Amino acid sequence: MLFLEDFQPGTVAEFGSRTVTEDEIIAFATAFDPQTFHVDREAARSSNFGGIVASGWHTVSLTCRMFVDNFMNGTSLMGGIGADEVRWLKPVRPGDTLNVRCSVLAARRSRSKPDRGSVHIKLETFDQTGDKVLAFTVTALLGARPA
Repeated sequence: MLFLEDFQPGTVAEFGSRTVTEDEIIAFATAFDPQTFHVDREAARSSNFGGIVASGWHTVSLTCRMFVDNFMNGTSLMGGIGADEVRWLKPVRPGDTLNVRCSVLAARRSRSKPDRGSVHIKLETFDQTGDKVLAFTVTALLGARPA
């Protein structure tokens, strides 16, 4: 198991991949973000995107899944504290394959609860061409190594 002390600033991990289908784009958006360019093929063709694109929140969710599966599982994670600076940089389209880069920016022990601390992590998601499609930072609460 990894603890707070194991998250050193400068640590970088890359993982994935996950190919996105048109059916899942439409299903996610129908349930959570039903804008026409996410759910209606005809309307999407007439939009500035020229076709169906994934909801940005769908891309965040896919990134989160890869992050948890490949980086946070097996840690002393106690939950998330927040997410900041979410930027959707390029539309994700059906058939795109996503990969994630995770960079530890900072880690610090809590002064009031020394059995835990926070880790600040930058997540960047790239498509199959290497273009960055999403960037955001998260702060996670992790347990410290037991004495």
